[in-house]
Amino acid sequence: MAAFLARRLIGNQSSQILGTSNSTSGALISVSRAFSSSTTPIKATLFPGDGIGPEIAESVKQVFTAADVAIDWDEHYVSTEIDPRTNSFLTWESLQSVLDNKVGLKGPMATPIGKGHRSLNLTLRKELNLYANVRPCYSLPGYKTRYDDVDLITIRENTEGEYSGLEHQVVKGVVESIKIITRKASMRVAEYAFLYAKTHGRKKVSAIHKANIMQKTDGLFLQCCDEVAEKYPEIEYEKVVIDNCCMMLVKNPALFDVLVMPNLYGDIISDLCAGLVGGLGLTPSCNIGEDGIALAEAVHGSAPDIAGKNLANPTALLLSGVMMLRHLKLNKQAEQIHSAIINTIAEGKYRTADLGGTSTTTEFTKAICDHL
Repeated sequence: MAAFLARRLIGNQSSQILGTSNSTSGALISVSRAFSSSTTPIKATLFPGDGIGPEIAESVKQVFTAADVAIDWDEHYVSTEIDPRTNSFLTWESLQSVLDNKVGLKGPMATPIGKGHRSLNLTLRKELNLYANVRPCYSLPGYKTRYDDVDLITIRENTEGEYSGLEHQVVKGVVESIKIITRKASMRVAEYAFLYAKTHGRKKVSAIHKANIMQKTDGLFLQCCDEVAEKYPEIEYEKVVIDNCCMMLVKNPALFDVLVMPNLYGDIISDLCAGLVGGLGLTPSCNIGEDGIALAEAVHGSAPDIAGKNLANPTALLLSGVMMLRHLKLNKQAEQIHSAIINTIAEGKYRTADLGGTSTTTEFTKAICDHL
């Protein structure tokens, strides 16, 4: 427990999110934005999203206001028609807002399955070049799960792999999906993972792969991780096959610290890790792009079955908002809000149904504000 708390403290004191320069050497620099005064309004893009998204986004705004966080939200909603400039329901103006503001927060967005529409999340990652998804998974004090003291960071390459969107029909009844792995993207995410580990007091980085089968693609990814690892001799480095990684995580999550992996593996492993600590409703996330862009997001679904019923749990979006504040170096407000969320859940009096309680979204949000 002592080691767990120490690592959490180091993470809170350091910049939560780092970005990269455009240097061809791949060297990383801190691009967190600093402001002369916490009362200076900060322009940030807000995508409330679909389903329960607007409700939990409202919770974030209420908590931020109660914590005296001066954010000027530039809100953008999903369009009802496809924008030909993005080939999705996200407009070009909404993407430009993130490019201009360099920081944003996103609620859940739903894309119809098998309808031929470009995924909204894929559109954001591709158009904004959000190359790394960072998802902390840690046990919440007072909320009992199967495991105690889980403290993992998954770092997922976000722009290529099986999610490159390159699919076609070879002949009738036979379709093909192309997996793209590039040296540039692999080096970039590997550099990010090792610098994150060093900056946040982490001891080990695990590269997750299936190079025993996909020798060319995953082999290139591992080669890049090997090269970067040599520059960080103080960080323990290991390579773990994806299926073995899943087994090891379920048996003993404490075996891992920071995990870096290609796109599809990251999608699967990050959700598995979320399950270790109580589910996606308790898990924050932030996407990192070049030029200092950070787009924090709740990674759970839009839950249309409870939309508009005041039943949604805003914890994941709130904790993602905390990641955004740490990126902006508003560490005092970030820690204040984080503590209020943790204390509210630990107290147990106000919890939404997914956490075993009976509170409404409004009641849970008010309890967090009261803990501020």
